[in-house]
Amino acid sequence: MRQNLAGRASSSAPKVAVLMGGPSAEREVSLSSGHECAKALRQAGYQVIEIDAGRDLPARLADAAPDVVFNALHGRWGEDGCVQGLMEWMGLRYTHSGVLASALAMDKSRAKQAFRDAGLPVLDSLLADADEVRARHVMPPPYVVKPNGEGSSVGVYIVRDGANAPPHLSPQMPARVMVETYAPGRELTVAVLDGTALGVTEIVTEGWYDYDAKYKPGGSRHVVPAQVPAEIDAACRDYAERAHHALGCRGLSRSDFRWDDSRGLDGLIILETNTQPGMTPTSLAPEQAAHVGMDFPALCTRIVEEALCRD
Repeated sequence: MRQNLAGRASSSAPKVAVLMGGPSAEREVSLSSGHECAKALRQAGYQVIEIDAGRDLPARLADAAPDVVFNALHGRWGEDGCVQGLMEWMGLRYTHSGVLASALAMDKSRAKQAFRDAGLPVLDSLLADADEVRARHVMPPPYVVKPNGEGSSVGVYIVRDGANAPPHLSPQMPARVMVETYAPGRELTVAVLDGTALGVTEIVTEGWYDYDAKYKPGGSRHVVPAQVPAEIDAACRDYAERAHHALGCRGLSRSDFRWDDSRGLDGLIILETNTQPGMTPTSLAPEQAAHVGMDFPALCTRIVEEALCRD
């Protein structure tokens, strides 16, 4: 790992292009992540170029000629394998997961199958036409409806137990959606860095952990480390590491869980793995890194140096 970069940024320091923004539903979150990562990397001594990813991205990357690309994009195009494929084609080193792992993790149905194959506990689910979901209950309530290929709880609907009518899905929902059994319990999450779990966080919120709860001030509270039995802490870490490897992730990932504490270990379910976790100093993964003694500039440096060392 590169040492003592802070305070001596120069033409000899690696040049990092930080990708942010983009056209997805998570644009604003990505801009926040990108600006914070760029600031931290400058503090760590790198040359940094900030790029708001648009249709001119190939030309801007070619002009920048970075040593490495820090991918701070979220949502479609940025974390589903698309921009990763572009960087592979351009021969650029880049952070986080590659094409296959990114595409696989973003496809919730296929990711679940990878988790099943790895022996991880997942919820029963199915893919259905959105019009069919609007017309009738495709599984007994309670259940959750979500896009099969979005993150940050975008477009999530909860159908409660005893609901008389199916959900009124937005016209913007994709033609095919995932419907899965609703999992009661506590919200837990684990960040994995280079294959090793950093810790377990409990997310405390009023009601569902939706987009507003994730990103609006006061929408949720993070308890680090989570106050859970040692058996659950160990299982969360183990499941997150196994999910990271099952998908073929690199660098940083974060896996989310629901835990019904009335059922012990049997109540722990993995929901999904995020290959591009939020990256502000108060985001979940950086909070876990800070808890084990790695401040935000050090975490960003670790992510960049791992990408620089790839073949």
